Amino acid sequence: MEDKFFVYALISAKDKRIYVGFSGDLDKRIHEHNSGKTKSTKGFRPWTLLYFEEVQGRDSARKKEKYYKSGIGKEFLKSLLT
Repeated sequence: MEDKFFVYALISAKDKRIYVGFSGDLDKRIHEHNSGKTKSTKGFRPWTLLYFEEVQGRDSARKKEKYYKSGIGKEFLKSLLT
């Protein structure tokens, strides 16, 4: 049986940028982003969860993450803001 993962999108309260990632423990990962433990997101705190979905397996999570980082995926995430 494959592990479950969460593909997620966070939005920065500082400048409204969107960050996409995946993790097996969503709550822990959001806490890491907001406590400054992640270099790439440290300067744009605080972060709020914009979107997430549960997927089965690391490979599926990577593919979904890549999709949401693409042009069409980012457009979908931005559409959630309006």
